[in-house]
Amino acid sequence: MGLGYIGLPTAVIFAKHGFNVHGVDINPSVINKLKNKELHIEEHGLKEMLIEVIETGRLTFSTEPVKADAFIIAVPTPINKDKTANLNYVKTATEMIVPNLEKGNLVILESTVPPRTVEHIMIPILKKSGLSIGDELFVSHSPERVLPGRIIEELILNDRIVGGINEKSSQLTAELYQIFVTGKIHITDATTAEMVKLMENIYRDVNIALANEFARIAERVGFNVWEAIELANQHPRVNLHMPGPGVGGHCIAVDPWFVIEHAPEESKLISLARKINDSTPFHVANVIEKYVKDIEKPIISLLGLAFKGNVNDIRESPSLKVIELLRKKGFQLKIYDPYINQHIEGKVNDVKEVAKGSDLLVILTDHHIFKEIDFKMIKGLMRRQVVFDTRHILNKGQLESAGYHYIELGSPLSMYNCDKQICFSLIDH
Repeated sequence: MGLGYIGLPTAVIFAKHGFNVHGVDINPSVINKLKNKELHIEEHGLKEMLIEVIETGRLTFSTEPVKADAFIIAVPTPINKDKTANLNYVKTATEMIVPNLEKGNLVILESTVPPRTVEHIMIPILKKSGLSIGDELFVSHSPERVLPGRIIEELILNDRIVGGINEKSSQLTAELYQIFVTGKIHITDATTAEMVKLMENIYRDVNIALANEFARIAERVGFNVWEAIELANQHPRVNLHMPGPGVGGHCIAVDPWFVIEHAPEESKLISLARKINDSTPFHVANVIEKYVKDIEKPIISLLGLAFKGNVNDIRESPSLKVIELLRKKGFQLKIYDPYINQHIEGKVNDVKEVAKGSDLLVILTDHHIFKEIDFKMIKGLMRRQVVFDTRHILNKGQLESAGYHYIELGSPLSMYNCDKQICFSLIDH
């Protein structure tokens, strides 16, 4: 149930391992594409496997579920504008399978959800089947724990968390995933499994917030945050993440709110980390504004729309927030991301066009392809040769040798367009 970034690869892998799988999505255009052996998402190695299992007849698609032995729900769980969890997709998917449930069936929720979603949301709906929960119908939560761009590989290799509502539910779920999972399968209860996935992503969100705070401290007191983090991580018990323009994606930027909603008084550190990371695009936009404030009708070039490097996913991307903020300030923007096909106002098709007439070129996403840009070639196209790197992916020495003024997020000079002596004088005062 759900054929997105997690559901489709999971369906394909089960079919690849000999199961007859029926994939369901409520979006007819997704179903039509898949029936024609076309992908609506990008994931390395997925298309070849998709074509293979469709041609063998082991994978079929429709907008409605059919009777089955096991039902896996892998639908989106976004947040509402008020930061509360939107569980409508989980509710709808659960309601859709109820007419098809039979004695002995297994229902697995893979979607990342707030604690007690299985207990308080799914089970009341599943009871409408008339089956005895835990005796005739078995239910588990087994959250996905994969990295976009490596989903196929990590679905197989990563350890799996299985949280059943009782021992039999956990046992059946573990046996099912053991068909293709080579990592360890860890058994727990459903609520603990829900929290494990949330805790994994909250750890990363808090760590990134700490890194973003260090970056702002570096700008004020005068040190290179990237070098400092690299050196601090030489300690065997330190693992600082890296700063950036913000936090995006369907997990890290969303999941902390699931815990905050249910335990607001007990999650003050989590809340503060969210505020720091959510405020970072504002900080980036302010730095950009400082560097072009004295230019008449400046043109700002933004490289990267995806929330992370080498993927085509813009969900919760901080780049979108930076763009929104700069547009509100009235700036003319040129935007380039070779991974993104969606129409975005100001988006151009190549690096020459994005550089043409530019007063400031900003790296917002750490795509590997941006490291390969021929900056000597585009130098003459730019009106001002200034680069602001929020991801620390470019070579400062090479750019400065080519005649660029290079700025990094978290660099002591990133807030001031001046030489070192003057900047430190400003910091001191």
